[in-house]
Amino acid sequence: MAAAPVWSVDPRTGKQREQVAVEATAQEVDAAVRDAHAAREALADRTVRAAFLRSAADELEAARDRLVEAADAETALGPVRLTGELARTCYQLRAFAGIVEEGAFLDVVIDHPDDTATPPVPDLRRCKIPLGVVAVYSASNFPFAFSVAGGDTASALAAGCPVVVKAHPDHPALSELVAKVIRRAAARHGVPDGVLGLVHGFDAGIELIRHPLVAAAGFTGSVRGGRALFDEATARPVPIPFHGELGSLNPVLVTEAAAAERGEAIGAGLAGSMTLGVGQFCVKPGLVLAPASAAGDALLKSLTDAVSDTDPGVLLDHRMRDTFLAGVTERAQLPDVESPVTAGAGGEHTVSAGFLTVPAERLTREGAHDLLLEECFGPVTVIARYTDEAEVRAVLSRLPGNLTATVHLSSEEAAGQGSGAELVRELTPLAGRVLVNGWPTGVAVAPAQHHGGPYPATTSTSTSVGGTAIERWLRPVVYQGAPEALLPPELKDDNPLGLPRRFNGRLER
Repeated sequence: MAAAPVWSVDPRTGKQREQVAVEATAQEVDAAVRDAHAAREALADRTVRAAFLRSAADELEAARDRLVEAADAETALGPVRLTGELARTCYQLRAFAGIVEEGAFLDVVIDHPDDTATPPVPDLRRCKIPLGVVAVYSASNFPFAFSVAGGDTASALAAGCPVVVKAHPDHPALSELVAKVIRRAAARHGVPDGVLGLVHGFDAGIELIRHPLVAAAGFTGSVRGGRALFDEATARPVPIPFHGELGSLNPVLVTEAAAAERGEAIGAGLAGSMTLGVGQFCVKPGLVLAPASAAGDALLKSLTDAVSDTDPGVLLDHRMRDTFLAGVTERAQLPDVESPVTAGAGGEHTVSAGFLTVPAERLTREGAHDLLLEECFGPVTVIARYTDEAEVRAVLSRLPGNLTATVHLSSEEAAGQGSGAELVRELTPLAGRVLVNGWPTGVAVAPAQHHGGPYPATTSTSTSVGGTAIERWLRPVVYQGAPEALLPPELKDDNPLGLPRRFNGRLER
């Protein structure tokens, strides 16, 4: 594996800014993984883990100005957006620190022997333990929240798993800076630098997923890249869990009654959601089912006005820009597809937002128009105009798995009158998050959050956002008939750690 230089690139000009590092060799990947493996014991103490996570948040906040400047130089996402994303990242780290301290994620269950049961129950004590080294593949579009210190890393460290991050080539300088900040926080608590490894390069990413000491992986990116890594993870002599977020169309259904009640507001809301961050959100609404009626026309007029007023923006890199332009052109050339506002090149380095329309009937059967059922990364969406509920159901039946699915209902439908409840039930199998009268962009970091969905949205049933993301990096183990003196403190009868648990069938808090 040849070591090539890694450059920081300005997406506003396409020019190289500075050499950041070199691509990691197979030997360097091996060293990073082994250093991470050796750091496991330093994370064994939950008190240390929680303090480390909080210190990581503190150190990131202290370095905010420098980090935001570096992130903007490599992503062009803007200081306002990036400052908010960094704040979200720090909040997430602190939230996982609280989860670690509470201890419910260990899922402690103790059953004393019961000879009267059929069959008899021996002494059984169950809890969850960390898997080991986790490989994290950074996302391009969230340089903080889904990158070196993002949700995969935070949840893995909270679980007690050291991490090796494969940096995204769109923000290598920022990745190096964040890694140094996290290691500085680790040093404050006697945790070795190896607890967070960082490697660069495509080949390094392959070496990482194949390494025998890597126990699990988290990925956020494209269907093509994620599927290739997923296949590598399952083809290993010892397959490992691969939690990948790959791609999502995020369908939206607007009922006739909703369009009649507030079509202009829905059109304006859709414009804001589909162009947010220059359309580079994984939950961008990419397909909208809207009625082919006067009410639907009003929605489209509002959407047209709002999108036409949206300024051109810079995508994360020129490869994405080229892919976006080619994707829009290919879709616009399909029969019966129209472009009320044409998405395309806004300048030499920017893109302009737009949307396409197509009769929904074109999407009810297999054919060339299936391209419209695939994600197009950037500020564009497809409006499928339906004439009746049969067309809606036919289109929904052909959709792949998604992160989100949204329905806009009228006031009466939302109150349970009409088919509102039935439509929510029909959308539920399609996605991990179902929204009513809202927009999918914006994923709250909260205990009840689920950011995942059926394939190809994700490769597992887990979430990458919210407290339960920690479950991806744990496995249960049961001790049977073990003397009290041999048990870990989490499973002792007197509960020296004060953990929530289920003890002889009763929930103790």
